[in-house]
Amino acid sequence: MKNKNPGLALFTFIVYLFLLGPLVIIAVTSFEPGTVLKFPPTGFSLKWYQNIFDVEMFMSTFKTSILVSLLGNVLAILLGIPAAYALNRATFRGKETLNAVFLSPLLIPGIVLGFTLLKYVVIAFHIPIYAALLIGHTVIMLPFIIRVIGSSLAGFDFAVEEAALSLGSSRLATFFKVVLPNIKSGIIASVLLAFLESFNNVDISLFMTGPGVSTLPIQMLTYVENYFDPTIAAISVLLMLITAGFMFLIERLLGLTYFTKQ
Repeated sequence: MKNKNPGLALFTFIVYLFLLGPLVIIAVTSFEPGTVLKFPPTGFSLKWYQNIFDVEMFMSTFKTSILVSLLGNVLAILLGIPAAYALNRATFRGKETLNAVFLSPLLIPGIVLGFTLLKYVVIAFHIPIYAALLIGHTVIMLPFIIRVIGSSLAGFDFAVEEAALSLGSSRLATFFKVVLPNIKSGIIASVLLAFLESFNNVDISLFMTGPGVSTLPIQMLTYVENYFDPTIAAISVLLMLITAGFMFLIERLLGLTYFTKQ
């Protein structure tokens, strides 16, 4: 006999409505044919989706966001994998302090971190805006890389590494042929999380952008200040679809879908 709880069902429905309701409203309003965002829409039109590709500033900032996220990911991976390995494999004085320093961008408010980077990276060292933006995004991606890969390394049996070393393999070859293949799922997951954090970041990008250099989230904020048409809703729908598709591909790649486990 099924245990039916109307109160729990109602609460669950309200939670889902709270979480998904805004997304549904954004998706529906993106098809509004008029020049002002309305809900419910007065008709159906795809012209605001076309407007995304017609407005050059959206396309240029989209390319900038993608490029910064990819390059920042590469730098964060190059720094994060050795750091995560050292923090999990080695024992040395100041280990906890160093770990706290690496994870500090997650704890410091984004506005504070963005202003600090502006003051000490752009103003003090006169670093070009694009390079400063890349540095800022690398800083905010690094904690995700270290934390996720560190979790994978925490579950790795280092006896396997010791066995490879005892059989004559060099430490570098062991790292690339034994350690990395066993934590590849953690690496992929960390890259995904870091990419999404960088691509959607506002607070750091707000301080690290300047004339001729901007990211898509900052351009969307600027557009909303001057226009009230459904273009931003259309962009939001596309970004949601891209994110969902990207996560689906990663899930399939890792073989973590529910059906493949059955």
